[in-house]
Amino acid sequence: MTEASGAERRHNASRGLGYAACALAGIFWSTGFFFGKIAFERLGVDHFVLYRFLFACVGLLPIAERPRFSWHEWKILLAASFLGIPVQFLVQFWGLKFTTVSHAALMVGTMPVILAFGATIFSGERLDAKGWLAIAGSTTGIVLIVSSSNRHEMGGGSLGGDLLVIAAMFVALAWILMNQRLMARGHSPMSVTVWGLLTGTAMLAAWVLVRDGLPPAHGLGMKTWLAVAASGLLCTAAATLLWNWGIHHAPASRAGVFLNIEPAVGAILGVELLGDRLGVGTWIGGALIIVSAVVLTTTGRGEQEVLVG
Repeated sequence: MTEASGAERRHNASRGLGYAACALAGIFWSTGFFFGKIAFERLGVDHFVLYRFLFACVGLLPIAERPRFSWHEWKILLAASFLGIPVQFLVQFWGLKFTTVSHAALMVGTMPVILAFGATIFSGERLDAKGWLAIAGSTTGIVLIVSSSNRHEMGGGSLGGDLLVIAAMFVALAWILMNQRLMARGHSPMSVTVWGLLTGTAMLAAWVLVRDGLPPAHGLGMKTWLAVAASGLLCTAAATLLWNWGIHHAPASRAGVFLNIEPAVGAILGVELLGDRLGVGTWIGGALIIVSAVVLTTTGRGEQEVLVG
C-alpha cells in the first residue's frame, strides 16, 4: 500500500510538473508577437524572422541528437520544415506587420480548433457534438474579429493582416501532421523538433539572403537585439523544449488547454503595453475563440501528441 501510494504521488508530481512546463511554454509563446512589434521598429519582417530562428538554433544546437532518418523520412522532414519555418512564420509575421498584436494573438487562438478539424479530415478522428460546437464558436469569433477589422472599428486591426495570420495557422497544421507522421515512425519529438528547426532555418536563410540580402547588424540598438534574442531563445527554443518535455509527463489532450494562454496573454500585452484598443466585436470574437479552444482541449477523449514550434 505504501509503495503504491508513493508511486501515485510521484506520478501526480510528474504530471503536475508536466502541466507547469506546458503552461510556461504557453506564456513564452504568447510574447512572440509583442517582441516582433518591438523588432519591427528597426528590422524588416524577413530579417526579424531570420534572426529569431538563428537565435533559436544557437539554443538548440547543444542538445541536437544524431539524425537517424531514412531517405524517405528526410523528404518528409524537409517538406515539413519548409512549410513550418519559412512559409508559416513569414506569412504569420507579415500578417502581424499589418495588424495589431492583440488581433494576431487572438487569430492564433484558432489553432486548437484547426488541429481538431485537421485530425478529423486527415487522421480519421471523430468529433463529438461539443467538438463541432467548438468549431462553430471559433469560426464565429473569427468572423466577428475580421469584420471589425474590415469596418475599421476601434480595434485597429487589419483585414489582410488577420487573414494572413489565419492562413499561417493552416500551414502550421500541415507542419504538425507531417511531424506527427515522423514521430509515429519511432523518432523522438526532440529529434524531429531540432532537425526540423535547423533545416527550416537553413531554407529561411537562403530565401532571405537572396531576396533581402544580409540582415543589418549595426545600429539596431539594445532594445531590438533583446527583442530578437528573446523571440528566438524564449519563444522558440525554450518554449518548444518545455512543451515537448511537458507532454511526455502529462496527457497531451489535457495539456493542450495551455495553448490558449498564447491568445489571452498576447492580447493583454497588446492592450496594456502597446496601446491596442479592442472594439466590442473583437472582445466577443476573442472570447468565443478562447472558450471554444478550452472546450475542445478539455473534453477530448484521446491523448494525441502535438508538436508546436
